Amino acid sequence: MRLPMLALTALVSFGGFVRAENWPGWRGSRGDGISNEKNLPRTWSEKENVRWKTPIPGKGHSSPIVWGDRVFVTTCLEDKGERVLMCLDRRDGSVLWQRVVLTAKLEKKHPLNSFASATPISDGKYVWVAFLAYPEMQVACYDFKGNKVWARSPGKLLSIHGFCSSPILHKDLVILNGDQDAKAYLVALDKQTGEERWRIDRPNRTRSYCTPILIRAKNKPEVTQLVLSGSKSVTAYDADNGKPLWLLDGPTEQYVASLVYLDDVLFLTTGFPEYHLMGLSPEGEGNITKSKYVRWHIPHKVNGRDGASYVPSPIAAGGHFYVASDTGFLSCLEPQTGKRLWKQKLARHISASPVLADGYLYFVDDDGVTYVLKANAEFEVVHKNKLDDECYASPAISQGQIFIRGLHNLYCIGAKSGK
Repeated sequence: MRLPMLALTALVSFGGFVRAENWPGWRGSRGDGISNEKNLPRTWSEKENVRWKTPIPGKGHSSPIVWGDRVFVTTCLEDKGERVLMCLDRRDGSVLWQRVVLTAKLEKKHPLNSFASATPISDGKYVWVAFLAYPEMQVACYDFKGNKVWARSPGKLLSIHGFCSSPILHKDLVILNGDQDAKAYLVALDKQTGEERWRIDRPNRTRSYCTPILIRAKNKPEVTQLVLSGSKSVTAYDADNGKPLWLLDGPTEQYVASLVYLDDVLFLTTGFPEYHLMGLSPEGEGNITKSKYVRWHIPHKVNGRDGASYVPSPIAAGGHFYVASDTGFLSCLEPQTGKRLWKQKLARHISASPVLADGYLYFVDDDGVTYVLKANAEFEVVHKNKLDDECYASPAISQGQIFIRGLHNLYCIGAKSGK
């Protein structure tokens, strides 16, 4: 059974009959890219099933988030050094408000990164955003009217490839990854005030760009584990207080993709300079590197870029793991054994992470093409949908609609009638 990853699943009721799911943060309500929505469009183009298309000023690779009739997205106006939070009306795409969160010199970054890559998160009342005002990480909280509630720097963030620390929520905490090439940390802030609640040292002093996930292991269901790869390791902490629970050394240096969890198996794909796929059990304690809690391990030292992913996060669907490599190859694996059922070329290059709804997988490539596949362990592309925009952001799903953030526009894909 797939257990919830984020304890903030939010359902909005319309007319007492239809229940629709919000998409409050990175990879949705449970942090796994999966939506409970039904009857989504599976075909579209610039002229078909585009409910609205709104130009987004500046550039950014962060995903949009959706709560009710509000869509939030971040961007950077590079000529001014302004990092911006925007709020749009979900019904028609009109911009309700736009706020400059901070103004700072543009940091050094990887060519495939942006200055607005961290996805915001919301609880339905407030929205939290994170940017880099080099060398300081900056976190800010806004209400739905665009009023700034608080802003705070939890510490420095030094990275030659830039910034991408999407905040997550756990109870009354906002948690961020501060892995860097210096004294590194995980930090939890009070979501109401921004005051620090706990901080954990990350010993290997190595940058990573992973958003943690929240899971519960079968043997300790009362503990919410915060799990992330990065800092030359995979580590789990008690999300309430930051207490370390278990640690896996390696298997490599650099990490971007989040993990996913299915049938008591954590699925890891990484990274740089070596590529690896791993299945881990979250039921161990202490150092599990050479233990039974490593279910399986597939190193990809040769031609690894095609068999594993560095940037796109994987997804669990239909009892299988799916991973799309940066080079556009898609693989399907069995969770318990890691057996690869198939590997097929899908696209030229992929940066976005996939989403799942109503038995269909959606993979968006850098050229703005979305490949729709049935989640049935077969390689069957049922639709191929092209938009006239590059795309590096992961899509969002909410209330019967798909939100795709292109390099220049935000698209709402859905029927033109209805709410």
